Amino acid sequence: MANREELAVIRGARAGRAESQLALGRLYLFGSAGLPKSLPTALHWLDRAAQQGCAEAWQLIGNHIPIELARDSPQPLTGWYERAYDAGLVRAGLVYAQLVLEAARDGAGQAALRAKALRALEDAARAGFAEAQWLLAREHGAAPPEADEPAVCAPAASPAGQRWLRRAADSGVGAAQAALLEQDWNAGRWSAWLARALPLARGFCGADGAYGRTTDRLAPDDVLLLSRCARLVEANAAPHDVTPEELLGFWESAAAENDRHAQFALGLWCARMRVDGKRIPGRHGAANFKKAVRWLTLAGEQGLAEAWYALSRIYIKPEFSQRNVLEAQKYLERAAEMGYRDAQLECGNAAWRARRENENNDVRALYWLQKAAAQGCPKAAAALRKMAPRESGAWGDLNGLLAGRDLAAHPLLAARLTLAVTFGLSRAEALLLDIRSADRGHCLVIDIRASYGRSRRRLISVDTAQERQLLDRVALAFENVDCGPGGPEGNYRQRLYRLRTLLPDAMGSDAGIEEDTAAPAASSPDDDYSLAA
Repeated sequence: MANREELAVIRGARAGRAESQLALGRLYLFGSAGLPKSLPTALHWLDRAAQQGCAEAWQLIGNHIPIELARDSPQPLTGWYERAYDAGLVRAGLVYAQLVLEAARDGAGQAALRAKALRALEDAARAGFAEAQWLLAREHGAAPPEADEPAVCAPAASPAGQRWLRRAADSGVGAAQAALLEQDWNAGRWSAWLARALPLARGFCGADGAYGRTTDRLAPDDVLLLSRCARLVEANAAPHDVTPEELLGFWESAAAENDRHAQFALGLWCARMRVDGKRIPGRHGAANFKKAVRWLTLAGEQGLAEAWYALSRIYIKPEFSQRNVLEAQKYLERAAEMGYRDAQLECGNAAWRARRENENNDVRALYWLQKAAAQGCPKAAAALRKMAPRESGAWGDLNGLLAGRDLAAHPLLAARLTLAVTFGLSRAEALLLDIRSADRGHCLVIDIRASYGRSRRRLISVDTAQERQLLDRVALAFENVDCGPGGPEGNYRQRLYRLRTLLPDAMGSDAGIEEDTAAPAASSPDDDYSLAA
């Protein structure tokens, strides 16, 4: 409760006396025996005193009233901070600059005011105010805007901005440290990144070596920093002094916060193996596969394909008590479906080895090997060349073949010839292939053994978007057409006669076009049936 002297000051302040208002504002600013400390109440009385010309009042406002209160005040206070800054109070200049720059972002600032605000901000930054250093770094484009700021085109980062960013990070500003770390990470400056990140990571994991056993929850950015630290240390991407115990602590702390990379690394550490299932040389101790399966499953459920691949390697290990080939295959296919290249290669090889059990396994093998080859796998590309060789040159140039001939009345034959030239089909394959059953999306299954006994089943890979479009057009032409001998094209002899009649040049002894001894010695026009329109 206020004493007599304080009650007299209160009465004088309410009566409008400037010296009483200043005294009451000072009492609420610092607190007293009878009056509690209250910055909003202090600001109210100091503002009233300053309005009556009291210089000490606006000096107290500039030195002690934070930006949060100044921003929420119903009365504009920018003028008091400006006066205090002009009088040499650097802290007042920091708040003044913040108020002016925030108004400038809202479109209410002027160039002269902004220039003065930047000068005030630089004075505060040189005086050691970390917040001023961080704000200057953002103003010079060296750091991204805050989440609640409007999206505007930020200026390009300048050397001055980078200098202030580093000073703010060295002063302990967390946002500045995060921005500088992100810059170094994106630029691949691993040594600089680790030099700044390792002390932070060690602080997250606890003191006295209590790694991985922190009780406080970590922020997502801190978890990411731990995970990145551990990945760089494990990969020896830069010089470091991290012990194996510290590295394990990084993984455990990040894994406990559901970081998938940490869970994956911890699973491999528990299994004492690499992602391909091979034991890590020099790693002592028995593998704990059950614990490894738990961590790898958690990582896989968060979308890490290599975790499922590692699980598939564990489930085929003879020393694993729960060895299960079917489970291994399930996890292998899951990793392949998520785009993991090694899993796609293994799925392709496994399907190719099992083609005797199911003839269509070669189609499945080709699918996975195409996926792996598209990601630059040389083994998959070599396997594709052996599995689905492209036999080119059987028909030569299509335009030269059709020069001076009109096949508009024979659209099905024209479509077959286009397909034959593009994919290197033999004469019998071109004439007898059932287009709809042959097209498997990623490849063509060339199988005419039921109609032409001397042929063999083979695959042709669909490699380009142009080939895929061509197949779609040909499939559309044969959409409602019976490709069998009872269809509008007739049997093989009739189709062969039509080809000889329309394109006699195509019946020479060209390479890749076999002679058909089953064809009649002399074809008759009676064997020719007109094609459906």
